[in-house]
Order: sequence, then C-alpha cells, then structure tokens
Amino acid sequence: MSTPQALRLHVPEPSGRPGCKTDFSYLPLSPAGAVRRPSVDSTPFETNDLAYGLIRVLDGKGAAVGPWAPQIDPVRLRKGLRSMLKTRVFDSRMLIAQRQKKLSFYMQSLGEEAIGAAHSFALQPGDMCFPTYRQQSLLLARDDVSMVELICQLMSNEGDVLKGRQLPVMYSYKRAGFFTISGNLATQFIQAVGWAMASAIKGDTKIASAWIGDGATAESDFNTALTFAHVYRAPVILNVVNNQWAISTFQAIAGGEATTFAARGVGCGIASLRVDGNDFLAVYAASQWAAERARGNHGPTMIEWVTYRGGPHSTSDDPSKYRPADDWQHFPLGDPIARMKQHLIGIGEWSDAQHEQTQAELEAEVLAALKEAEGFGTLLDGRITSPATMFEDVYKDMPEHLRRQRQELGV
Repeated sequence: MSTPQALRLHVPEPSGRPGCKTDFSYLPLSPAGAVRRPSVDSTPFETNDLAYGLIRVLDGKGAAVGPWAPQIDPVRLRKGLRSMLKTRVFDSRMLIAQRQKKLSFYMQSLGEEAIGAAHSFALQPGDMCFPTYRQQSLLLARDDVSMVELICQLMSNEGDVLKGRQLPVMYSYKRAGFFTISGNLATQFIQAVGWAMASAIKGDTKIASAWIGDGATAESDFNTALTFAHVYRAPVILNVVNNQWAISTFQAIAGGEATTFAARGVGCGIASLRVDGNDFLAVYAASQWAAERARGNHGPTMIEWVTYRGGPHSTSDDPSKYRPADDWQHFPLGDPIARMKQHLIGIGEWSDAQHEQTQAELEAEVLAALKEAEGFGTLLDGRITSPATMFEDVYKDMPEHLRRQRQELGV
C-alpha cells in the first residue's frame, strides 16, 4: 500500500516578473470572426461556448469580419475613435496635473479606452451605469458631459458639485446615468442588480450596466449579484473588466488562469460572453447584444472584457515592482486606438493627417478645460470646498447638535 503524498496548497503567481517578458499563453484566444453570434433570446446554457472563446471582429489587417461585425455609420465610427483619443489625452493631462500637485490622486484607463467608449453607444437615456474608477470613457464619449465639471470633481475645488465629498476619479453624474462610484468595487454589482430589478418592477424600459475588475470577482457581493440577477432575470449587463492586474495582484489570484471569468456567469445560469476588450467593434456588438437581451426581458448578460492595464494602478502605484516595464507592448490584443485607426483608414474614413489634427484639437480642448477648472481653485492655492459643507445636505433642517459642532469648527 503506497503512502499518500502530503497535500500542498497551490498559490497562483504572476506569469511575468520585473525585467522579464510576460508569458501570455494562458490567454485562450480565438481568431477574428471565428465565434458564432446566437440570438438574443438564447438560454444561458446555449452561450456556454461563448464564455470560453473570444469574440473578435477586427482581424490583423484592420478588417471587420465574422457574424459579430456590426453595421455602424462611419460618422459614429469616427466619433468612437475620437472618444478613445479624448480619454487618453484627458488621462495624460490629468496625470501631469497630479504630478504638479494640482490634484491629490488619479487613475488612468490607458489601454482600456475602447470598453467604455463603445459600450456607451449601446446605452440609452435613462439607463444607469454602476462603474468603477476606470470607466471615465463612459462619460468622455458623451457630448453632454463637461470636462470642466469632471476636473472640478477631481480637484475638489469651489466648482465641485460633490462639495469635496468624493475621492478624485470617483465621479457622480446622475444626469448622465453614472452612479456614484464606490471604492469598494464589488458593491456596484449588487446595487446595479437591485436597480435593474426595480426598473422591471416598475414596468420601465431602462436597464443597468454594472462594472467591476477581475480582482473584485473574488468578493462575496459578486456571487450574490449573480444569484439575484439569475433568479429575478434582472435587466442588467454585468461587466467584468479583466485587465490582468488588481493593483499589484495578478488575475490568477482570483482564478483567472484556471478558467475564464465569463464561465462563472454560465455556472450561475446567466448568458455569458468573453470579448476582446481592445476591439472597439467587438465591444460595441457585444454591448448591443446584451442591451437588446435585457430590454427584451430575456435576462441578464455577463461579459468578460479581456484587456490590459497599460499604466500603473494609480498615481500611488509603481508597477515596475511587480511586472516588466514593457508588458503592455507584448499584450497580444494590441492597442485599441491603433486598431481602430487602422480599420478606419482601411475603409477610407480616416487618415494619418486627420489623426494628427484630431490629436492636436483634443490636446487644446482638454488644456482649455483644465485652465477653466483651475479658475475654481486647485490644491496648490487652497481654494477647496469649505469644511462647513460637511454639515449640509444631511438633514432638511440642521439639528442643534450639528449647529454647535459647526460653530466649534469656526466655519
């Protein structure tokens, strides 16, 4: 009789190390156009294979191929590219502003611009997004959202409509369907499901779109949200942005190498898709499919967006401590802006000259918005929201104990 071996605990580790090229072979990829497109009323079980493949539209030459290739007006395609460029320019300028100590903190969405920009095109007025702190492209893709207002929120200055009550990048924009961001990301999922259930109970046509990262799938709120979404067939899109890193923790820690994150949705009885998040057309097509499914009362959809966080987790992070400096350049799905540019040039709707001109226009637009926002104050000049506002908007009529506390504070 053989002696049983001692059990060993498996501890997942990053595929890459600082100074070493990351091995991305763990990513199961599918060729562009190879994944089938089912009807929006398919059962969750019928999407099982879609949770393991990868929905892609743009091939290596920039052509749109396969059943997921959407029919989009060229004007909207150009707007999509402009929205991604705008987001990248905005991020770059805000990062500089943070280094100049004009704001305390910032988080880029470098390499992930296609996800929010394309997804926003599939939503309608009245829909509600429950985002994380890396979906600024959902707002920047819209024409009715002022960059000045966003920057004032970042600076917590006298023009901040939130009165300095939120951390920078944690925007709140009710009129744009952008629910207040929570730093505890997994809460967004369960709140979005509840909002969607309420919409259905009221007989409304509005849907919810929830967002978390790969790391937050390890939280209990993620699983609770999936259970409620499945049982009540909530009209919600459950987005998991798999950008490979949760701060300095590789996505394998949350189980990303053992199976796909999309597979967890199918396991909970939810239609699930796994999508190339750096392919603007694939993101748009999958978002449209999920939105139509929700609005048609066919149930929720979970989507895993496969992408890569090109920059640091935040301005407080040094990614060179845990991954190679050039990791993003080796990521097999490429740069979403470069891929969309190649597609538009290929169909005769863009050129290098247009790209350079648009880049310059956006640089000027963002810089002008920054200067206007600085007129309301920055951290450097101390023109921030008055501490007196912390006593406001809590009670209709301020109680005596708060009145005394405000007097003691001398504001």
